[in-house]
Amino acid sequence: MPRPDVPDLVERARRGEARAVARLISLVENGMDGAGDAATADLRAVAAALAPHTGRAHVVGLTGPPGVGKSTSTSVLVGALRARGRRVGVLAVDPSSPFSGGALLGDRVRMGEHATDEGVFIRSMATRGHLGGLAWATPQALRVLDAAGCDVVLVETVGVGQSEVEVVALADTTVVLLAPGMGDGVQAAKAGILEIADVFVVNKADRDGAAQTVRDLRHMMSLDGDERGWERPVVPTVAARAEGVEELVAALDAHRDWMDAGGERRRRRLARARSEIQAITLERVRARIGDVSGADGLATLAERVVDGELDPYGAADELAGTVVAPQH
Repeated sequence: MPRPDVPDLVERARRGEARAVARLISLVENGMDGAGDAATADLRAVAAALAPHTGRAHVVGLTGPPGVGKSTSTSVLVGALRARGRRVGVLAVDPSSPFSGGALLGDRVRMGEHATDEGVFIRSMATRGHLGGLAWATPQALRVLDAAGCDVVLVETVGVGQSEVEVVALADTTVVLLAPGMGDGVQAAKAGILEIADVFVVNKADRDGAAQTVRDLRHMMSLDGDERGWERPVVPTVAARAEGVEELVAALDAHRDWMDAGGERRRRRLARARSEIQAITLERVRARIGDVSGADGLATLAERVVDGELDPYGAADELAGTVVAPQH
């Protein structure tokens, strides 16, 4: 199979060619999955080619418990953003198929009304066993959409509840969706998701209990506050009827402007880059451990620990010394 022409793909993606964007995201996913040396080389080539063309898109993460209407909210938000002339990318992260490893839910099934809009690029990504509500390849896929000229990139996570706090490491603005009638939504938020929100959305606001949920959240925000000075809004919506979406877009724009005015967006992106560099480095160390010690070497160290000949820290020192030793 011929190797891809990465610079050509990047140039075509920057011109808005959907097929080139899709091909680049596939290269990223294959490379992150460890599909061989060629795939890894392609991933690195894509990352290097994209680097000068990224950093402009407003990355918005949408998260929340299952059943709150994330997909419907994402779809109506895309429509509202397009009405303002903005190019939009959507990464809809789905649970992996146990058979193929691919996304269980398809792009057209989720947001079919936008499928023919050349100003929208929608991609379903499989988590492929990665915990935390996001796919392992999501950061590089974001860069593809950013370089392709998207003004806003929406990242919709799987509905795995508390684990979805990982989205905050990728998004400039994190939207937490709740809904009435799903138990105590505010208590659910307290379990670890409340702290990550920049904007709250109470969807299905036409249901009983919605007004109370909005009041409870606003009261909690008045008590909690934000040490950086951002007052987190609570926006009631009925996504199925596109009600409240204009207020949601206004809240997202206000948060973006606030971040840019005070340098918060750059601070978040620096933290994101540090975390990503660290994750890539740790992955390389794990691979190097397998290369230099093999199963037998690690097993020998484990036996020495169990037999009392060596403590775990000493064993780790020996293994680390082997990993960082220069190769000849």
